[in-house]
Amino acid sequence: METLAKLFGGGARVRIMRLFLLNNETSFEIEDVVSRTRVTKANSRKEVNALLAMNFIKQKMVTHEGSRGAKKKVPTYQLNPHFPYINSIRDLLVDPSLLLREDLSARFKQVGKIKLMIVSGIFIGSDKSRADILVVGDKLKKNVIQQIIKGLESEIGKELNYVVLESDEFKYRIDMYDKLVCDILDWPHERIIDNGQLSTYISKK
Repeated sequence: METLAKLFGGGARVRIMRLFLLNNETSFEIEDVVSRTRVTKANSRKEVNALLAMNFIKQKMVTHEGSRGAKKKVPTYQLNPHFPYINSIRDLLVDPSLLLREDLSARFKQVGKIKLMIVSGIFIGSDKSRADILVVGDKLKKNVIQQIIKGLESEIGKELNYVVLESDEFKYRIDMYDKLVCDILDWPHERIIDNGQLSTYISKK
C-alpha cells in the first residue's frame, strides 16, 4: 500500500481509485465515497476532482427530492470505461497477491484465539467464492473483527463477505455438512492461519 500510495499520489487516491475500479457500474455521491473509503470529505472532494480532471471517472447529475418536496441536482461519479489505461491500473491496484502480502493475519491479532483463517474471493482473484474471509476460533471479539473488516473494505474499495464462527459451531457445521462452510472449504482458498487442530478435524470427515 505504501509503494502504491507514493506512486499514485497518496493513500487516499489509491482507496478511491480502487472503489471505482471494483464497483465500475456504480455511481457514487461524495458522501458515498467518504463512507466507503474512510477518506475525509475534503480529501475525497480533492481526489475526486483530480480523477475527474484526468477522465479516470465521469460525472452525472441526478435529481434528489428533499423532505419538503424541493428538488435539487446532485453530482454523482462513476468509472470512465473509456479511460485508456484502465486495464493496466486495475491490474496494479487490484492485484490479489498484493492484498495478501499486506499481512492480514497481523490485523486480526487482538480479536481472540484464531485457530483457522481462510481467505478467498478477491484475495485470491477467484469469482467462485461464498466468503472472502472465514475466521474460526475461541472467544472471538466480533465487534473488533467488524471494525477490521470495515477498514479492509475502505482500503480495498469493495464490500467483503465474511464469516466468523466459534470453534464449536464450526465443528457442528462440519458434522452437519453445512453448505456454506463446505463450499468455503471445497472452493479455491488460502489458509492464512491454521494451527492444525481444525484441519485435523476436517480431514477426518
